[in-house]
Amino acid sequence: MEQFLKKIGWTSIVTSLVFTVLGFIIVYNPNETFQFISYLLGGTLIIFGIIKIIEYIKTKDSYDLYNDELVYGIMAILLGIVVIVCNGMIETVLRVLIGLWIIYSGAMRFALALKIQKLNVDNKIWLSVLLISLVILFCGIYIVANPGAVMVTIGVVMIVYGIMDIAEEIIFMRNVKNML
Repeated sequence: MEQFLKKIGWTSIVTSLVFTVLGFIIVYNPNETFQFISYLLGGTLIIFGIIKIIEYIKTKDSYDLYNDELVYGIMAILLGIVVIVCNGMIETVLRVLIGLWIIYSGAMRFALALKIQKLNVDNKIWLSVLLISLVILFCGIYIVANPGAVMVTIGVVMIVYGIMDIAEEIIFMRNVKNML
């Protein structure tokens, strides 16, 4: 049992190392990574669309009123082409939408901080809410203004996760005997 648990631990460490390396790749090449993901997603949608159209052709005699496979296939192919051709615009729209949502969240927290101040509550509470709201606002503005910010953030999160998971697995493997 101990060997089995250690084997699982090593598998998890290798997976986390791969995850960490991918995080570094995303951090250092955010635009190229998003473009690759767009091509991969677009290609997958096109292949899915082709498969659906082939399924329709193979079974079209059994269809009476519905052409679901054909419609799904055509829509998937068109969506795949849009994802591939317009990947820069998709990244920009996603980045701006995410940034605006974060700005909205920061503005709401800022308003909350001002309400807390008017209640004459402990200064530490409203100052901490105010500080957090300003940091959130700054992050939202940064994401809106900085192309690649979302991908870089995802990459950083992947790196942090990978490192934390590796540390946790090492601790687990060192203490596996004590748990059995």
